[in-house]
Amino acid sequence: MRNKTEDSFPKIKAGINQGLKKGGKGFFWLLKIILPISFATALLVHFEIIYKLDFLLTPIMTWLCLPASAALVLIIGLFTGIYGTVAALSVMPFSMEHMILIAIFTLISHNLIQESMVQGNSGINPVFAAFFRLFMACIVTFICAKIMGTSPEILGNQAIEAYSGESKPFMLMLKTWGWGTLKLILKIFCIIMPLMVILELAKTFKIINIITQITSPILSFMGLNRSTGMLWLTASIFGLAYGSAVIVEETQSNDYKNEDLIKLHLSIGINHAMIEDPVLFLPLGLPPFWLWIPRLVAAMIAAWLYSAYIFARRFYAKRACHKKLCNH
Repeated sequence: MRNKTEDSFPKIKAGINQGLKKGGKGFFWLLKIILPISFATALLVHFEIIYKLDFLLTPIMTWLCLPASAALVLIIGLFTGIYGTVAALSVMPFSMEHMILIAIFTLISHNLIQESMVQGNSGINPVFAAFFRLFMACIVTFICAKIMGTSPEILGNQAIEAYSGESKPFMLMLKTWGWGTLKLILKIFCIIMPLMVILELAKTFKIINIITQITSPILSFMGLNRSTGMLWLTASIFGLAYGSAVIVEETQSNDYKNEDLIKLHLSIGINHAMIEDPVLFLPLGLPPFWLWIPRLVAAMIAAWLYSAYIFARRFYAKRACHKKLCNH
């Protein structure tokens, strides 16, 4: 028994050291994304440029069964994430149905630039990832609007005025941004470092195999390959931002099939951070069903459709090859 403990101690020590090393590397890589993007967003909000960007989405608001003023909230969600959307919804006069649709859209397409860059470093083209999430956000929101029978209602400019209000002094904005970013960075650090250590220890003691076996039925149901179990679990629990270090490190250090990675990213691009993100909307009184089920179903459909596409492409290639051989 003592010999086993003595043999395990060097492995544990090596696993911890390796996890801390990889965690630190991933953390500093993530800082290069978070700091410039969050600061640029803070400037857009401070100088009220973001409030002038709603014209980009206004034309499709009627199609999404949302009032024109909802474009502002969607823009805020695309740039700043879930927290910005919740803050906007708490002061803007929307009906329950409209808040549900805004929540669905934002849960799929929030923090688009930063999270697309994470996906771009772990197996999928970042531009394609961003446009796919935006496209799916529109489709899922449209379908949910038709199911609920929602219609757009005209809201006045008081919605925008209520949210924008008077601009803060620049130094106060800078202080608010710095403090908020510091708290976010500390939160990410406290998640990434122990997570990377646990992952390295799980690899060392072959616990990864047990986890993939446990999650394999769920992955099969979701239309994903069982080899991507750890990546899917990380994205589902921690999200693309908080789990970015693990996701990037895993994809770069393991030999995944390109098709499996693309299918995974289509799925987790739609449905990630299944615990924290939807919970943020609950204080607004939104029904849990609409916060969890639509994007879960959409993620499954996207993965299965991509599998069908790959199957059809291979089938066509085989037929074309067979036809050429017969002709010869």
